[in-house]
Amino acid sequence: MIKIPTDSKKDVFIHAGIIICLLMVLFFGFFFVYLPWSTNHGETITVPSLKGLTMEQAEDLLAERNLDYEVTDSTFTPGVQPLTVLSQYPLANSKVKQGRKIYLTINTETAPLIKLPKLTEMSVRSAEQQLLIAGLLKPALEYQNDIRENEVLGVKHQGNNIEAGSLIPKGSKVTLIVGNGTGNAEIEIPCVVGKPYDEAILIITGSGLQKGTVIYVPEASEAAGTVIRQNPSCEEGEIKVGEIIDLWVAGNPPSEQ
Repeated sequence: MIKIPTDSKKDVFIHAGIIICLLMVLFFGFFFVYLPWSTNHGETITVPSLKGLTMEQAEDLLAERNLDYEVTDSTFTPGVQPLTVLSQYPLANSKVKQGRKIYLTINTETAPLIKLPKLTEMSVRSAEQQLLIAGLLKPALEYQNDIRENEVLGVKHQGNNIEAGSLIPKGSKVTLIVGNGTGNAEIEIPCVVGKPYDEAILIITGSGLQKGTVIYVPEASEAAGTVIRQNPSCEEGEIKVGEIIDLWVAGNPPSEQ
């Protein structure tokens, strides 16, 4: 056996250097050669975009890239096909290793039931906001004769009248029954020709009618502020509650008098 002399300090330093070099070779070889080789370091796969795909399409796309998946959540989104991918993690275009599991959120097959909020005795706009908050679609409008103009009188779903608190599928579309500002009842047209403008307005509104256009006639011979004509005229008979009456008034508009 060959014996390496270690009598001098120089020999000790040489031996220590050899040992250090061997340790460094082993260290760098393990971390920069063995580990990258054993873990396929640098071999990554780009995660495809799955949002909007059906589960069948998503499965095929992931299988092509040797990626796995797991459905971790499901929710309901109106207007989206059932079993459609809504979101994913990792996100599209992320770099992952082969066999990585992609976590999916999908759209449920059946819509959950929700309670219809109270929509009557409010304006159409307010009712639409309540429907949106509840997760329902923008409603259809069905007008009927009623002096409560643009006020919701009732609600229909699939052709049937429903009340507040009724259970309907989330994402449904309902129909709002809305007043058109005129009633079914007919009354005799009040005659306001020859009366002062203020008195004529009181008669019109007191009859359940509305003031329409007011036209001033400066060249009229009657006293200023007197109603000289109306449309429809009282000779025409009857008018529906909520309809309007236009007036012609002698003199100039108030701002010009």
